[in-house]
Amino acid sequence: MIRFDNSYARMPEGFFARVDPTPVSAPRLLALNGPLADRLGLDRDALTVGMLSGNAVPEGAAPLAQAYAGHQFGGFVPQLGDGRAVLLGEITAPDGARFDIQLKGSGPTPFSRRGDGRAWMGPVLREYLVSEFMAAMDVPTTRALAAVATGEDVWREQGGLPGAVLTRVAASHIRVGTFQFFAVRDRKTDLAALTDHVIARHYPQADGPLALLDQVVAAQAETIAQWMSLGFIHGVMNTDNMAISGETIDYGPCAFMDVYHPDTVFSSIDRQGRYAWANQPNIAVWNLAQFATCLIPLMGEEEAAVEAATHSVHRFAPLYQAAWLRRFGAKLGIEGAPNQALIERLLGLMATQRADFTRVFAGLSDGTARDEFLDRDAFDAWARDWQVLSPDRAAMAQANPRRIPRNHRVEEAIVAAVAGDMAPFERLFAAVTHPCDLREDWAALAHAPTTGQAVLQTFCGT
Repeated sequence: MIRFDNSYARMPEGFFARVDPTPVSAPRLLALNGPLADRLGLDRDALTVGMLSGNAVPEGAAPLAQAYAGHQFGGFVPQLGDGRAVLLGEITAPDGARFDIQLKGSGPTPFSRRGDGRAWMGPVLREYLVSEFMAAMDVPTTRALAAVATGEDVWREQGGLPGAVLTRVAASHIRVGTFQFFAVRDRKTDLAALTDHVIARHYPQADGPLALLDQVVAAQAETIAQWMSLGFIHGVMNTDNMAISGETIDYGPCAFMDVYHPDTVFSSIDRQGRYAWANQPNIAVWNLAQFATCLIPLMGEEEAAVEAATHSVHRFAPLYQAAWLRRFGAKLGIEGAPNQALIERLLGLMATQRADFTRVFAGLSDGTARDEFLDRDAFDAWARDWQVLSPDRAAMAQANPRRIPRNHRVEEAIVAAVAGDMAPFERLFAAVTHPCDLREDWAALAHAPTTGQAVLQTFCGT
């Protein structure tokens, strides 16, 4: 039995629509994250395929689809909401932490906007792999508890594709767009209720909306710095995809860089490069400014509130810069004395030399980074200055993953899974959830793609 305590379901009715997941014809378990189930205090045997597919709503659940709005590529949409996800309910882990249990791809809701509410297997398995790698690297993130094949096809531009449901775990699914939903409707009472709920759930030390804004700004600065240090590109940083908790959420056309370049974009829908790797900190500030705008009506006299909120959002830059220096300093083994000029020199060299982001940093600790550069004399000149700082290679080995969910390996795992073979997925999952381990049997998974293997474009799962 799962012990639910559904605080969001006790919010006013306008916060959500009550809806059950839509049953599927032939559910089949693809993957179950046993260690995560244990961390949540869940009995693995209680996590039946029926529950994980949406065919059986467990006792105590309160299924609902959350309402929210959002800026999508800069354009505001006043009503979005969970169009293909149902929040089953909330549980409290043994350590007292509260988590949402959500089924993603579980059928249509009142927010589906004529969509089928389903997901196909590819994006489900991609999110499973990428989110669990992020968790292994201690990046704040939603988690993947299970993936289930539905036995039904979903229809996309490519034709019929095998459907799947992801069971997603999050500290909560409340977004900047959740606040925007109420702010744009001038529903101040509901906005205040949402603010109080978020403070109680995520930031109990905050004593009001301004303090909440300060806390969210700080949380996002840390998370974005971690993304940058891993070469991660979210791909669709709309305000409805920024979690108030600071967790990474909504892994759609996400990817990790192979060859380093700051302007790298993978998402097929990001044609202008709005969400390129190097733009992510600036977009975070833009999103936080939208969040601040929502809170201003709760902050007293308008002119003073605008000034205070602006000051809070401007705190992102120094907080992010400090976190960025700390993360990249750790990657170079010089966390105690981070040298921004030295870090930027290396990144500049990597860009001009088309060096692999992950392999360079992993190779610095074992002496192989030089092999990633075409002009090795240029690298040697940089390395001499780095060595003067006596880098801590043991610390570097824990800061720099040897393996990431590289696009081509994820695609290989998806293709095999669609054909009924989960072995490549299981091998890749094991390797990327132990990303810093030195394992010869996983060595091939650390290789950069060849020209023929490289995946240059990723797609949303909608």
